Amino acid sequence: MTESPITGHPVRQGVAAGVSIGAAVLLLTAGVLSLLEGIAAVAKDDLFVAGPSYIYRMDITSWGWIHILVGALLIISAIALMTGALWARITAIGLAALSIISNFLWLPYYPLWSILIIALDIVVIWALATWNPDKR
Repeated sequence: MTESPITGHPVRQGVAAGVSIGAAVLLLTAGVLSLLEGIAAVAKDDLFVAGPSYIYRMDITSWGWIHILVGALLIISAIALMTGALWARITAIGLAALSIISNFLWLPYYPLWSILIIALDIVVIWALATWNPDKR
């Protein structure tokens, strides 16, 4: 049985699909967590404590809406990523990077949660950037 150069070895294709689905699930998890973080910030401003001298200081409600927007975009991107399309991979990497930036700016308000989301986003970017189904 010969293999087409386009399709590659079946095991490689299975691993590539697994990495893609794994990254999509991690991105979906990060999106849901960001969405919940944003809802918590909008619903209850007194849940979060910020130091008085933070340079990127914004109203907690504004940060909440930013996290709701980023979380919703991450969820949509994760669902699109499950199709395996190249544009979905590129979009997912960009949105994960945006999520890292927004959570870095959110660090003084909720540090452990932000570090968790940043770590998830780093894993997603790594998985999507290293996945190459056509690599031999």
